[in-house]
Amino acid sequence: MNPKVDFYFIKAKKWKKEFETLRSIVLDCQLTEELKWGNPCYTFERKNIVLIHGFKDYCALLLFKGALLKDPKGILVQQTENVQSARQIRFTNVQEIIKLKATLKSYIYEAVKVEEAGLKVDFKKTSDFEVPEEFQSKLDKSRALKNAFSSLTPGRQRAYLFYFSSAKQSKTRAARVEKYMDQIMDGRGMDDE
Repeated sequence: MNPKVDFYFIKAKKWKKEFETLRSIVLDCQLTEELKWGNPCYTFERKNIVLIHGFKDYCALLLFKGALLKDPKGILVQQTENVQSARQIRFTNVQEIIKLKATLKSYIYEAVKVEEAGLKVDFKKTSDFEVPEEFQSKLDKSRALKNAFSSLTPGRQRAYLFYFSSAKQSKTRAARVEKYMDQIMDGRGMDDE
């Protein structure tokens, strides 16, 4: 146990017993406990394996390379259609966790083997993402914008494309494009200050 992570479990109002049970199971798998993104994260040789986190309706173990696991029990959940690598195992009570203890350990051990083998998830390339017409028209009209967007890292490009195209209405997509054009021109990602 890492004392720097204790506060997460102490401050938990919801899912307290569930978090403690998950922590016990994960630590029993000989992983290193750290705090990352404000959540307990468990690593093997400095590689992220699993994270404990809670939401309004459930708590979960998030396996970073869950897409590469076999999932014989059919318990891995893709959080959204855009999550490419990670998979969750969700719980709504401590009894569910206790019932799956052996399964959880086997999934965690398989995740460690995936990491040891150096397996990688095949991520969608930036070119696989749809460019919404509202953004494409701006790119077509401005060589400077096109060059600035091309100069961004692939991850920043994907973040913009995903955000722009996720709006249902054309006027919302257009407004999003307008809002971020200066940031793109400055070579910054969506979250960059």
